[in-house]
Amino acid sequence: MNILTFDSGDKLNEAGANIIAGLIQTQPTAVLGLATGGTPVGIYERLVSGFRRGLLSFRGVTAFNLDEYVGLDRQHPQSYYSYMQKHLFAHIDLPAEQAHIPDGNAADLQAECERYDRLIAEAGQIDLQLLGIGHNGHIGFNEPAHALIRGTHVVDLAEETRKANARFFGSADEVPKQAITMGVGTILKAKTILLVVRGADKADIVRRALTGPITTECPASLLQTHPHLVVLLDKDAAGRLP
Repeated sequence: MNILTFDSGDKLNEAGANIIAGLIQTQPTAVLGLATGGTPVGIYERLVSGFRRGLLSFRGVTAFNLDEYVGLDRQHPQSYYSYMQKHLFAHIDLPAEQAHIPDGNAADLQAECERYDRLIAEAGQIDLQLLGIGHNGHIGFNEPAHALIRGTHVVDLAEETRKANARFFGSADEVPKQAITMGVGTILKAKTILLVVRGADKADIVRRALTGPITTECPASLLQTHPHLVVLLDKDAAGRLP
């Protein structure tokens, strides 16, 4: 585990973007696992800037997003399809057929989960998986539970998760109750995991995930078992680490 702490958001964003850009520059056909939410926005902005400056191309990259809400049309402003278009995909040369996001409106959600797992398997091992962490320790939308599911699956979102995501909607009632998420088993198969966390409100869960017992009640704690985990923290998120 390699933990890096930064005294500014700009430096953290630059470090995260440099790790991803460096992989693409040395491995143009890299397979990326991508995340959404507020955490990676600044990283995506720097990747877009690097593309516009001619420093990197995404033409050979294949990307798989971690998750998508169930029941939101992909054109809904809070769908993760819309998020990725807004913050990254619409601004780079990644071919649309190589940018994969689960279909939360699929008629058969189980079949969609199986299709998504097949696509990941056909692409080969994910080279780098970008992750954030929820206040309850979820990664992707893998919520705390007595047991975790390895592959892509439909999950009932915890009320804590829905409340945390309400800031993106009009109210907590508008946040979907389910999502499709990549499973923990798939996440842990990535060659490198890049965990990015910001803010004092995440300090407790960062400490628990990185230094506490490994348990499915804190899915992020399973990251301790990964052989190549890189953690980027701002000074506030690192505040409770020993």
